[in-house]
Amino acid sequence: MKIKYYLAIFLIAFCTLVSCSKKVHPVPTGTSVANKDSTAAVKTVVKRKVREPLPKVITVNDLGAKKTVDGRYYYDLQGHRYWRNNKDGKYYLFNKSMYLDDAYKPN
Repeated sequence: MKIKYYLAIFLIAFCTLVSCSKKVHPVPTGTSVANKDSTAAVKTVVKRKVREPLPKVITVNDLGAKKTVDGRYYYDLQGHRYWRNNKDGKYYLFNKSMYLDDAYKPN
């Protein structure tokens, strides 16, 4: 009776040790079995999103544009501000030369 008892304890302990072995666990995705012995780290590649180029000139209906306190129209697109040219009615991406140009001043 004692032999069966010790044999059962030995089998349970043996199965526990074998099941906790690293050889039993599956290989994580992204690594191969051949790379297991090498010391090189696995690098993940992160692709950047390609930004669409911003147009320099856009055409917007004045009802969709906003109006400043001084009467100039502007339109925000993708975090950039376009100002209305009073001569041709198109909206141009902001640049410093707009301060001196009469076409961007309010009527």
